[in-house]
Amino acid sequence: MGAIEDRINSLGYSVPDAATPVANYVTTVHVKSAGLVFTSGHVPRNADGSFWAGKLGVDISVDEAYKAAQNCVLGILGSLKNELGDLDRVTRVVKLLCLVNSAPDFTDHPLVANGASDLLVEIFGDKGKHARSAVGLSALPGNVCIEVEMVVEVS
Repeated sequence: MGAIEDRINSLGYSVPDAATPVANYVTTVHVKSAGLVFTSGHVPRNADGSFWAGKLGVDISVDEAYKAAQNCVLGILGSLKNELGDLDRVTRVVKLLCLVNSAPDFTDHPLVANGASDLLVEIFGDKGKHARSAVGLSALPGNVCIEVEMVVEVS
C-alpha cells in the first residue's frame, strides 16, 4: 500500500475493489503516450452493491448527495488502483465531471460536486485541484443521485 492509500485510510475511508462494468465498456482507458487515464462514470454504491438513489430537490438532500459524490470518488480510485497498481502514480487530477440527478428548479449542483472535489484535495493536496463541471440532468441510470467521471495525469 502506498502513501496515497495510507492517507485515504487515515481520513477514515477505504478504496473499494474496482467495480465490474454493467455494459460494453471499461472503467478506465490509459492513454500511455499522453500520460493520462480517463475513467468512465462511477455511481455511488452501498457496501451491499445497491445504489444511492434519489433526485436532488425532491427526495435526497445536498448533504446526502455530497457524501454520495465522495463515494463515487472512492470508486474511481478503486478503478484507478486496478489500472495502475498504485495510486501514488497519480501526479495530478486534471478534470472532474459531476452529473447530478435533479429537479428542474434545483440549482445547487456545485454544492453536491464539492463532495468529490473536497475529498480529492483532502487526499492528494494541491495535485488534487482540478478543472470541474457540475451539471444537472433530469434522470440518471437507476435513479442514482450523482455520477462522476475523472481524468488524471499519471507517471
